[in-house]
Amino acid sequence: MTFSDAIRTCFSKFFTFSGRASRPEYWFFFLFIVIWNIIAGIIDWQFFTQVSVSQSDEVKSVTATSSQPVQSIVSLIVFFPHLAVAWRRMHDTGRSGLYALLPILLILGAGAVLIFGIGLASHFQHGGNLDILFTRATLLIVIPTLLILFVSPLLVLWWLTRPSQPGANQYGPNPHEVAP
Repeated sequence: MTFSDAIRTCFSKFFTFSGRASRPEYWFFFLFIVIWNIIAGIIDWQFFTQVSVSQSDEVKSVTATSSQPVQSIVSLIVFFPHLAVAWRRMHDTGRSGLYALLPILLILGAGAVLIFGIGLASHFQHGGNLDILFTRATLLIVIPTLLILFVSPLLVLWWLTRPSQPGANQYGPNPHEVAP
């Protein structure tokens, strides 16, 4: 599969979560997303960045802010095709497509740690002591959350790099063995 074939296939299977996707299909589309995000970032930087300069007695500071509208549009356009091709790629390795959602646990885990941290800060503001940090309940929440935060994206990345299962599997025929 060529670079252009992969892009064409992924956009033609915009919401197709069944079947299988080969490694070249997934990684060429991933490269396409990276390239377009870089281009969108450059466009945002050139046309949508506001620079402000402030100067005090001894310090001069420059601040650049951007709303990044082009990158947001590109991200919205490629979100579902990327999710669908990752889902099909997981099928190609013999795994459920739900595993493609595993990195979302990263976001949920970070949110849980943030909420937990806010709760601890609130506890300390009201005269609490450090004993709460060393309770078993705290460790039962923090340790699994940190493991998920670090392991899930690496695990999904490793699965996405695995070769296709030979022959047909429960998700369909091997994309390398199917005639185009």
